[in-house]
Amino acid sequence: MWAHLGLSVVLFTILHTLVWFSTNLQFVKGIETSKSLFIAIVLSIPITLCAFFATRIAYSALSDSLWSVRFIAFGISYLVFPILTWTVLGESMFTLKTLTCIFLSIVIVCIQVFL
Repeated sequence: MWAHLGLSVVLFTILHTLVWFSTNLQFVKGIETSKSLFIAIVLSIPITLCAFFATRIAYSALSDSLWSVRFIAFGISYLVFPILTWTVLGESMFTLKTLTCIFLSIVIVCIQVFL
């Protein structure tokens, strides 16, 4: 179970990283809109494969509970988004609202895994 859950977490992390770049690369200075659209189109297939296999593996690892998979995917997305937005775009993630949401996403993942 733990190996499968770990693999699904890695795949969800890759998924949300690729989604971040496919949707937000257009806001990075020096990147043309047409180039960012092309990158989004190219990333669509790896994103879909990551989503498909991460969901399948996590569903099996979490006793066939799609709700648990959904909450873990959400929690991971909320961990990936602030870090990438801070490092790539320079938008601070150190606000009370963002830090609270990050903490809550960690709590959601822990509830789904350990309860």
